[in-house]
Amino acid sequence: MSKVPDDLKYTKTHEWFKVVDNIATIGITDYAQNQLTDIVYIDAPKVNESKKKGDVLITIESVKSAEDVYSPVNGTVIEVNKDLEKSPELVNSDAYKYWIIKIKLDDSNFDSMTAPEYKKYIGE
Repeated sequence: MSKVPDDLKYTKTHEWFKVVDNIATIGITDYAQNQLTDIVYIDAPKVNESKKKGDVLITIESVKSAEDVYSPVNGTVIEVNKDLEKSPELVNSDAYKYWIIKIKLDDSNFDSMTAPEYKKYIGE
């Protein structure tokens, strides 16, 4: 059973995000990291890159596959989690503690699910 914290927003492509003071902190869900298995590399964008909702935000490589992670928001990348550059496998240990990227929002135009909606979506 995957962890699904109640205080986050979720997407159908298995990203989580939390918006505080017009900044979205984004990561992949526990469900997603379980599907990927052992994460070995995260290809993140540069700070100040502009992203639109639905754009490929990052690519995560695992021993099993490489998967794109999509931006759930419109905005500008302001921070990439430096801990994951050297140790991307930290996402496997706690997908919610180890966020991947922060984006300053251009607007509040995003589609998301609540925790109960996401649990139903993944069949839990």
